[in-house]
Amino acid sequence: MAAFVAKQMVGNKLNAVKGAVGGDGGDDENDKEKEEEAERERQEAIREAEERRKEKHRKMEEEREKMRQEIRDKYNIKKKEEIVEQAPQEEPNPLMRKKKTPEELAAEAEQEDLDDFTKLKNSIETQVNEIKTQIEGKCSLQ
Repeated sequence: MAAFVAKQMVGNKLNAVKGAVGGDGGDDENDKEKEEEAERERQEAIREAEERRKEKHRKMEEEREKMRQEIRDKYNIKKKEEIVEQAPQEEPNPLMRKKKTPEELAAEAEQEDLDDFTKLKNSIETQVNEIKTQIEGKCSLQ
């Protein structure tokens, strides 16, 4: 309701600004300034209305929690502890992921090279490939 009233007040101001008729034609700058000022006032009114709404709901929730606590105390009920579990993060859509910069790609490649397991794997692969070429060179199928 407060937001509606705020919008209505600002709307009236905008209509007053738009409805004003100038006689000398040089009022374009003044009209723009008035419109900008009216827009700032409208945004401020909306922000204030939102703050009042949030404060109202915060107070209501405090009152409700107070009533809940009174009921818990009356019936000797312990308040449930809220367990905040981290939900397993779903894999983001690969089509919507952020593109990596060349610097990021280079850093990842360097990190992979530094990994001990990766180093060992690469050295084994190169040794296997060398042995494979040696064997193929010695064996010939007829």
